[in-house]
Amino acid sequence: MTLFCGIDWAEGHHDLAVVDADGKLMAKKRINEDVSGFAELTDLLTELGDTAEEPIPVAIETPRGLLVAALRATGRPVFAINPMAVARYRERHSVSRTKSDHADAMTLANILRVDAHMHRRIPADSDLAQAVAVLARAQQDAIWRRTKASNELRAMLREYYPTFLEAFAGKSATNLASSDARAILAIAPTPAIGATLSKARIAAALRRAGRTRYVDQTAADIKTALREPQLRQPTLVEDAFGRQALALLASLDAACVGVDDLGAAAADAFRRHPDYAIITSFPGLADSTGARMLAEIGDDRARFADARALKAYAGSAPVTRASGRSISVTYRRIKNDRLAAVGWLWAFIAATHCEPAKVHYRRRREHGDRHSTALRHLFNRMLGQLYHCLQTGQPFDETKAFHQPTDTRGEPVAA
Repeated sequence: MTLFCGIDWAEGHHDLAVVDADGKLMAKKRINEDVSGFAELTDLLTELGDTAEEPIPVAIETPRGLLVAALRATGRPVFAINPMAVARYRERHSVSRTKSDHADAMTLANILRVDAHMHRRIPADSDLAQAVAVLARAQQDAIWRRTKASNELRAMLREYYPTFLEAFAGKSATNLASSDARAILAIAPTPAIGATLSKARIAAALRRAGRTRYVDQTAADIKTALREPQLRQPTLVEDAFGRQALALLASLDAACVGVDDLGAAAADAFRRHPDYAIITSFPGLADSTGARMLAEIGDDRARFADARALKAYAGSAPVTRASGRSISVTYRRIKNDRLAAVGWLWAFIAATHCEPAKVHYRRRREHGDRHSTALRHLFNRMLGQLYHCLQTGQPFDETKAFHQPTDTRGEPVAA
């Protein structure tokens, strides 16, 4: 008998339902997410005929968590169904939009019964690849928190301490996440204190922050910048801003430490992965970006049917809408945002440091693409090459990868 199991995941408990090929409810149960609850689940499935040779497939609304990990360890096929898709399926049977945990479990089971071929199993990534994914995503989250904390601190400093921002202004904007800026702000949170700092105290703070070169010259420049005249807030207000700055600085310090620690851990795990040599053979993919790339595409070679599926998942492939005489090609908005973010960075670095990639980028610009579109086109092309290299086990070869196509007359054409 062909059976399908649906599990409605929740924080406190999980509702499960098992249906047969005709949609008839065979069993239902509510379990807890603990050892005894999982034992109840496996016992129920075994009673219904679940075996190692013919396991009952399971549909659930999340691809992560202890329950999913335990189910995957048993070898059962597990399908992670998008909650938005589940909501659309639910509306097929309930126009009143009623909802219950048991009904959702039934809906998930029926999704597998009717449309299992339209959904993908959770990929069978190795434990090392999953560990890289945890660390790389955590580092990316830490980077985003660092950016958020830095922007909040910068916005506040503009209200009362513009000379500090000018003291650490680079070519485009102030880098408050640098160790130098954080070290000086810690000892000079207000303009009044900053104007009294001596060169020796500034130099000592820079050394504690890790600076080893040009310490005295940098300290002298900072001292001069902090003593530049500026508009001032009232003393009490300025002191209050200083206390707030120290609080925001603590958050920024924690985010910076998290970025460094998680980045080192992710890179160490990534270097031990078999795909490390292939991924890092591509221009623009090193330990950090390569780890984030592996985290999102995994190492299950059967995860994507072809390169086009991977490109659609990354959002680099455009969406074509055709209806009658109307045809439009637009940017793909439904995608893996993490993979798209590292892809943009990958393409930007490659277009800057790899001559064939730079030529491809310029050709797309001359073709009429805007900067972001040209980078996305470059990412789309290189992602297809990465898929091919991972499938065939060969490193990147730029002489083959960026061979420019020609027309029938031998003239180069836009890729």
